[in-house]
Amino acid sequence: MALLATSLAALMLLQEGAADLPMPAEAEQPAAPCSGEEFAAFDFWVGEWTVAPNGTEAPIAYSRIERVAGGCAIRETWMPFRGGDGVSLTTLDPRTSTWHQLWIGSNPQRITFEGGPAGDAMVLSGYWGTDDDDAPQLVRMTYAPREDGTVRQHGEMSTDHGASWSDSFDLIYSPREE
Repeated sequence: MALLATSLAALMLLQEGAADLPMPAEAEQPAAPCSGEEFAAFDFWVGEWTVAPNGTEAPIAYSRIERVAGGCAIRETWMPFRGGDGVSLTTLDPRTSTWHQLWIGSNPQRITFEGGPAGDAMVLSGYWGTDDDDAPQLVRMTYAPREDGTVRQHGEMSTDHGASWSDSFDLIYSPREE
């Protein structure tokens, strides 16, 4: 019992003494590693979207675009109404200022794109499949925010390594209503 009383008395003295000590200044938190302006260049695409071909009102998919990995990457979860779902992961390499996207589809395939901002848009290019003559198809995707809050994803294809381009797809991402 005497040991318990002695321990309690010592604990009370320590608490009283600690109350007189100044609190350490709050340490400044370093900025998040991917919080710079250059990492925000593709933030206009982040959101919950209903996707339809440009010029129509008939949706073909939902798409969830979210910042992940502490804000260092953007993940798309593509959810079409008729199969062919997939996921992309897009990130900036700050050493080269180049954006890289990895697309993994359900059929299975893995496609890489790279590029960067062009004005207010994001332009990414990469080889995606082959044409009827088995020539590799270079695809250029331009993501552009629009004044009405939608985002246009315009895809173009080239079978001559970018010397000429033709339209491949044209999608409008509209904010998804709950």
